[in-house]
Amino acid sequence: MITVEQVSFSYPDGTRALHDVSLTVTAGDSVGIVGANGAGKSTLVNHLNGWYLPQSGKITIDGVEVRKKNLERIRKLAGLVFQSPDDQLFMARLYDDIMFGPKNLGLDPERSAEESEKLLRDFGLWELRDKPPSKLSQGQKRFAAFAAVLVMHPSVLVMDEPTSDLDPRNRKRLISLVRDLQATRVTVSHDLDFIWETCSHVYVMAEGRIVAQGPAKELLSDRNLLEANGLELPLRMQK
Repeated sequence: MITVEQVSFSYPDGTRALHDVSLTVTAGDSVGIVGANGAGKSTLVNHLNGWYLPQSGKITIDGVEVRKKNLERIRKLAGLVFQSPDDQLFMARLYDDIMFGPKNLGLDPERSAEESEKLLRDFGLWELRDKPPSKLSQGQKRFAAFAAVLVMHPSVLVMDEPTSDLDPRNRKRLISLVRDLQATRVTVSHDLDFIWETCSHVYVMAEGRIVAQGPAKELLSDRNLLEANGLELPLRMQK
């Protein structure tokens, strides 16, 4: 479903964020990408829907290369839930934010309206549909950002720190939601317990490189590997 082949990327100030990164995600799989701050995780996943474009190397999603001329097709295939919902919700009404993607992609308006209502009801947000997103709690914004992406039926769901602003109850709700999704999933998170619960395979990044990969529970149980790369064991393993 996703192939990343020797991708490198530097920011305009010269900071080298990715060094010849390669990985593969098979269709229907759920992959976690972990690493310390500055490891290149967010830069990598922001390539998966064309937010950034590879400066060298190649990325393909379902056979479509991530290139400028293919961005419309790529953004239909890959939905990105940003690290901060405030970067994703920008309309005057919550409902308009949820409908923005389907309208922009030219999806059937009647069907999109039905699905938007269902998602908002499922997330407990229907009664807030006419509110400005800025008036929502952080947890409500997080689920609204998910709804805004899921309504477009992406084949790949990319999540950047999805639990960063959730209380324990809403974190459990999100775990249940993610487990039930049919889409191929890629998750960046410092919440290694969330990765443990929702991912089958893990890539560990450090200084813009992939330094380890393997089954999620195997790598997330490896204290030496995690500590060598600025991470700690999941809380469930620290007892």
